[in-house]
Amino acid sequence: PSQELPPEPGSTPGAPKVYLETYGCQMNVNDTEIAWAILQRNGYARTKELGEADVVLLVTCSVREKAEQAIWNRLQHLKALKARRPQARAPLRIGVLGCMAERLKEEILHREKLVDVVAGPDAYRDLPRLLAVAESGQQAANVLLSLDETYADILPVQTSAGGTTAFVSIMRGCDNMCSYCIVPFTRGRERSRPIASILQEVRMLSDQGVKEVTLLGQNVNSFRDLSEVQFQSVAAPGLSRGFSTVYKAKAGGLRFSHLLDQVSRIDPEMRIRFTSPHPKDFPDEASVLQLIQERHNICKQLHLPAQSGSTRVLEAMRRGYTREAYLELVHHVRDSIPGVSLSSDFITGFCGETEEDHQQTVSLLREVRYNIGFLFAYSMRQKTRAHHRLQDDVPAEVKKRRLEQLIATFREEAARANAALVGQAQLVLVEGPSKRSASELCGRNDGNIKVIFPDAELEDAAECRAPGRAQPGDYVMVKVTSASSQTLRGVPLCRTTLSRAAASH
Repeated sequence: PSQELPPEPGSTPGAPKVYLETYGCQMNVNDTEIAWAILQRNGYARTKELGEADVVLLVTCSVREKAEQAIWNRLQHLKALKARRPQARAPLRIGVLGCMAERLKEEILHREKLVDVVAGPDAYRDLPRLLAVAESGQQAANVLLSLDETYADILPVQTSAGGTTAFVSIMRGCDNMCSYCIVPFTRGRERSRPIASILQEVRMLSDQGVKEVTLLGQNVNSFRDLSEVQFQSVAAPGLSRGFSTVYKAKAGGLRFSHLLDQVSRIDPEMRIRFTSPHPKDFPDEASVLQLIQERHNICKQLHLPAQSGSTRVLEAMRRGYTREAYLELVHHVRDSIPGVSLSSDFITGFCGETEEDHQQTVSLLREVRYNIGFLFAYSMRQKTRAHHRLQDDVPAEVKKRRLEQLIATFREEAARANAALVGQAQLVLVEGPSKRSASELCGRNDGNIKVIFPDAELEDAAECRAPGRAQPGDYVMVKVTSASSQTLRGVPLCRTTLSRAAASH
């Protein structure tokens, strides 16, 4: 008799269906993939239709109040959905995962009993048990933060853009304790994944045809893998000149530069990015800057979160550097990596920020001229040092005005920086059709700037493929014809490869 094929993993008939919804940062997108990998192993199926779901899980963010408010609103909506569910079906189970679960466990469990399951960022392995408890009608929670959970053995199920790009988590948690930041309290202490498990994941992605990997951590350049005994006594690296930390410098372990070196050797046709580093950890990590400059597949792009341009505010934020030290680092980076693209984060309206402090941030934006920026108004979070020691004394309308001014300044300068690329050829990794027009393709250049160009028949530079249209995952040389603060537009010249483009550059 013909043998019946077993069902696909995760599609067992009658398997409970889970619907996952992600809020907040890229870390949360990665956490969603980890949680799904764990549930898939435990016989759950995934659905994209909310109406089909037996379990709805929200992977949440606590960085700003607005993010949390969105979740409370969503929970009210899900409560109504739960109430309308036909009696014949098993009750809908609703779970809150991630940072907000960690920060507000009690409130989430008690407020109108909206939620059945609460799991913090280090408790995803426990999800199958928590859901089983919830099935019996009880609420279940686990928000224990761990000193060593890195999910190193769980290969996330990648679900990102067309399979061209992927994010690989290399560490969890943060030890910096910046006074505005909730992350150390919701994600716990800093711990790094063993390098071997990271390399295994990147190799797997390369085999799947992924063309760009971003190494992800709250503070990637303080990465240290302590899993191999022989490296445990290596001396601690120094800090950037003029930078300090609130914790004692840590000795031992394989560092970020070693990881970056190893990852970039896996596949010469795969671009490597990383985010987010802390400005204090660059200096004698000159090796990191050197690697970026030397390796054709490590993108010449750095995220250098400044947060403010005022030394006084930076001190209140406990960032560990002055405006001058930060600018010195920017000049050092630009000298080391010609043509580097810089991105940054800024918070406006932090406790005690004066008009003069604000103007210092405006002038920093002008002086550095970032290509990409993430700008926010300050939102006080409980548990943080600012909450205990400082006053959130900048009125909301002042924050709003300052934020608008920062955004306008950033856009002006980014438009100037991008305009300098007009007339140049840029290597673009194609991600897919442009959102606005099916007759155009969209991708990113080495500096992570979005590039849009017509979808046309193209020659192949190496002449190893017949002329044809570019597909997601192809590298295309594009001559830039116009630029705005956010995007470049251009005409495609030819399809090529990363190595070939680097050799001819």
